[in-house]
Amino acid sequence: MGDFSLVDLEKIIKARSGESPDVSYTASLCQKGIGKAAEKLGEEAVETIIAAVSQGSDELTAEAADLLYHLLVVLQLGGVTLEDVMDELQRRTAQSGHEEKSNR
Repeated sequence: MGDFSLVDLEKIIKARSGESPDVSYTASLCQKGIGKAAEKLGEEAVETIIAAVSQGSDELTAEAADLLYHLLVVLQLGGVTLEDVMDELQRRTAQSGHEEKSNR
């Protein structure tokens, strides 16, 4: 199972976003727009925080998966690719964290 990546998930989300909302949760979420998808992302972030501080690793793993999925849906709807995000992270790691933060 170690061969599955966020790039794979990004491709699946892109493909499913064009399917019928009646058969695809991704399509139904995308059809509702970025506002609803962002709201769902926020809910998943809170659930991930709760799992991190008060639940076990299985719950944290499940919530983290939900969080990553919903983040990629929001990125898709916002016209931002995973490559865009990774390029930004690479740019930031070219300097120290304190230096990068002070430059924002």
